[in-house]
Amino acid sequence: MTTFTRISDSETPSIDVNPLRRLSKINPNIYGGFTEHMGRCIYGGIYDPGSPLSDENGFRKDVLEALRDLRVPVVRYPGGNFVATYHWLDGVGPKENRPARPELAWLGTETNEFGTDEFLKWCEVLGTEPYFALNFGTGTLDEALGWVEYCNSSSDTYYAKLRRKNGREKPYNVKYWALGNEMWGPWQVGQMSKEEYANKAFQWAKALKLLDPSIELILCGETGYSSWDSYVLKECLTWNTHSLSPTVPLISMHSIHVYTASSEHLPNVTAPLSAERAIQIAASLIDLARIENRIPPEIPRQMICFDEWNVWDPVRAPGEKGAEELYTLSDALAVAVWLNVFVRESRYVGMANVAQSVNVISPLMTTAEGLVKQTTWWPLWLFCRFMHGWTIGVHVRCGEYQGVTEPPWIRSTVETPWLDVSATVDKDHMVNLAVVNMSEASGSEVDLGHVRKGPVEVYTVTGKDVKVVNIQGREEVKLEESVWDGTGKYTFPRQSLTVLRWKA
Repeated sequence: MTTFTRISDSETPSIDVNPLRRLSKINPNIYGGFTEHMGRCIYGGIYDPGSPLSDENGFRKDVLEALRDLRVPVVRYPGGNFVATYHWLDGVGPKENRPARPELAWLGTETNEFGTDEFLKWCEVLGTEPYFALNFGTGTLDEALGWVEYCNSSSDTYYAKLRRKNGREKPYNVKYWALGNEMWGPWQVGQMSKEEYANKAFQWAKALKLLDPSIELILCGETGYSSWDSYVLKECLTWNTHSLSPTVPLISMHSIHVYTASSEHLPNVTAPLSAERAIQIAASLIDLARIENRIPPEIPRQMICFDEWNVWDPVRAPGEKGAEELYTLSDALAVAVWLNVFVRESRYVGMANVAQSVNVISPLMTTAEGLVKQTTWWPLWLFCRFMHGWTIGVHVRCGEYQGVTEPPWIRSTVETPWLDVSATVDKDHMVNLAVVNMSEASGSEVDLGHVRKGPVEVYTVTGKDVKVVNIQGREEVKLEESVWDGTGKYTFPRQSLTVLRWKA
């Protein structure tokens, strides 16, 4: 949590970091990924058989190496909108027998060459945990139960035996399962009203938890601040009617999705602050549902699963054309603000998944020759590497941007300081302070409180202007490393992300 006092731009800003004020534990799953059958994310992204850069499984080795470098803890699959017409049985068994199907979300053809076993094998090679979304559009409850049985059962039953027949003896033990994706959306095959969804989700959840009580189910929310969110939480966060242990929650998390973008730098970089308000509102709706439904405190509080987030302009990068964004420095700073939001709100966030991990609105792009790390790679790398442990208290005194915002309601509901800040302390007592200076005009000389004198590690991401991009053979935005002695004021460069690290 970061508190803010607005001062005039002529006064000296200050940031006071208190490593003793641990506020909430950060779930590592906030740095999750997402791979959808969309554009070049799967085919030509994580899976590229025949490429000299791929292993014997067809997995791109350079992609695996990059995602290991991020230490991605969990990856969502297979969608996204794609999942509303996806039937998992099409993608298991001998590849020559798998049917090609029309793909209605992104208007392509799905060959089903890459399916459940390939994805779970890829997760094992990468060293990450899978997170599956269930087909709530054209799928059935029987189909969903069969998928959970195929993945998780050790019994001598039909789908468990089918998994063994397909070459996998032991269960995969997939823990996370989403009850559909964006079922509120008019673009969705099988769109539902909130009443229809809540009824279906609750009935499916009961059956799925009876089959495997160990799984964690994620409810399909909207933005976190809609009537859909309020209604489905109220109807589905109940505890006494599902024939399970009285301390086992039926629903573990509530998903919300937000994308941000603006062609203007300051509306672009402040836009992720709308997600912070969304998290706070969704958390309040969870509390309200628990109170009204008299859920006892012994049942763990449901968390927010922010399982699609990023900078994305669908006009600039249409989904049906592969959604390959070319990200600027401004976009990289917006991603840094997104990540600051998740750290600041770690009390409420159980998972977050950047959409997507490769090629599709992604920090990582594949070519025939290798990888391009876009501008947005570097803030993601810094947070994945360093911003762990506990969120700690920070107070920021600085000027405030007071111009146009996107969405416009940010201006009346959220503070927009020039310095966007989060801080953590990890198990090794290292303090990590992340500061985004949004200003294009000037650096910000800041008084830093509770910084010990001595070596302070400095990591900086910036560029000559906010429009620069990284392309193959030219890296305009990269990571710069240095050391500061911890004395006097520190100047955060204009249009930059800085992470400072020191021993508490």
